[in-house]
Amino acid sequence: MRMLPKVLATAIAATLISAPAFAAELTGTLKKIKETGTITLGHRDASIPFSYLGTEPGKPIGYSHDLQLKVVDAIKQELGMPELKVRYNLVTSQTRIPLVQNGTVDIECGSTTNNLERQKQVGFSVGIFEVGTRLLSKKSAAIGDFADLKGKNVVTTAGTTSERLLKSMNAEKQMGMNIISAKDHGESFLMLESGRAVAFMMDDALLYGEMAKAKKPDDWVVTGAPQSYEIYGCMVRKGDEPFKQVVDKAIAATFASGEINGIYDKWFTQPIPPKGLNLNFPMSDELKKLVANPTDKSAEEI
Repeated sequence: MRMLPKVLATAIAATLISAPAFAAELTGTLKKIKETGTITLGHRDASIPFSYLGTEPGKPIGYSHDLQLKVVDAIKQELGMPELKVRYNLVTSQTRIPLVQNGTVDIECGSTTNNLERQKQVGFSVGIFEVGTRLLSKKSAAIGDFADLKGKNVVTTAGTTSERLLKSMNAEKQMGMNIISAKDHGESFLMLESGRAVAFMMDDALLYGEMAKAKKPDDWVVTGAPQSYEIYGCMVRKGDEPFKQVVDKAIAATFASGEINGIYDKWFTQPIPPKGLNLNFPMSDELKKLVANPTDKSAEEI
């Protein structure tokens, strides 16, 4: 039998050695994705314009979802899986953390604030957005700031930082508010629109999203001094550093390339589904700084 040329023999040997080594290196979420051939993306149904259901049944759209798809592209390249299948799994404010923890979803990019309490339960990517917590109300209600809410019905979404802040404010300042915790942002706005609450406290960008889908958007106004500044991040399983690194690199590359400007304009300064209304929400100086220097710090560290 003829001997293989030395160079070819060396290459084959290296391949045989390195293939199992590469497989052994994969752990956590990357290993799960490689073995199943599928990545499962967590999404919201009504976090306009970050992650919500569009006209195609079961398929999310939005600013955060577009960034999530950039992550999918990076994972395809990282694992050499151009045909990687994508599954979508609906999450809510209450279920998003448990579903990331138990492996039902591999990543959730929506409108989830990175804070110290949540960091005990899940991991976060570098920041993808920065907002302030404010109020949405009818112009005719004359709600100028949080002090005007004393003794009134106020709605917020259950499981959010706004809910925690509002309850804390109510107790500390003895404002006598009746705080309604709705299941999602859509229900919160319905409570407001139907008159069961005079104001809706939430992240300002989300409030602009709800205002855009109102029957008469001009009847509504976002007011109040921000009670906190929140940094949104994509959630991953805690301690899964190899996967987090791929996620962070994909988001940072989208920022550095300037692609983020087109993604932002698409969702915040141009007409969006479902009604083709424009949020008219220019990129803030805070977000520009985050894009220039992405970090995974929590809201408490701003």
